[in-house]
Amino acid sequence: MKSTFLMKALLCGFLVYGVAGCDVKKASQSINFFTVQDEIALGKEVEKQIQSDPKQFPILPEKGNEEVYSYVRGLAKKILNTGKVAYKDEFAWEVKIIDDKKTLNAFCTPGGHIYVYTGLIKFLDSEDQLIGVMGHEIAHAAMRHSTRNLTKVYGIQVLYQIITGKRSRLVGANRHQRGGLKFSRDHETEADENSVTYLCGTTYNAAGAAGFFKRCRDNLRPRLF
Repeated sequence: MKSTFLMKALLCGFLVYGVAGCDVKKASQSINFFTVQDEIALGKEVEKQIQSDPKQFPILPEKGNEEVYSYVRGLAKKILNTGKVAYKDEFAWEVKIIDDKKTLNAFCTPGGHIYVYTGLIKFLDSEDQLIGVMGHEIAHAAMRHSTRNLTKVYGIQVLYQIITGKRSRLVGANRHQRGGLKFSRDHETEADENSVTYLCGTTYNAAGAAGFFKRCRDNLRPRLF
């Protein structure tokens, strides 16, 4: 599904709710009209949109920053090597760094494209906290939370496209529908639980992500996008 609005709405959801957003909904009761291949294709489209907007997403150049890229990608690899991440072999699990020192955020798109802001890296106290947050974001992708939310918002239209094979433009979109793309409390809890499960398979503190949120509460009220 390659609707321009859909890409923008999905990105809006990541930016606003990357590591802190929530809403009331039962994750266990949600269904998903998107196939895994749909998920992968959607992730590639979102990645293209991010790359086409360097003003909003200033990707840190790899040349000259090999050390930090190796470090962050090494953390992601440790999570994936636990063997506990769903779609480990299907999704891309590529890591890129966004050079924005004022933003404390990380997010993972459908299909496993991971983005970490330099502001988050500099803010955190320990490696445990960083890998914990990354585990949380990886879990959102592995549990396919974005497309489960999209199914909830656009369910009938998505089902119609699956049945007919048509790629019609999504209609009736508005601000309220965009709000529906944020992760629910149950999705956040599910991501937290999976982050702990992932980290239990490593040498890191399994409650690393919790350390990040505690630091936020104790030190400042960050502007999370």
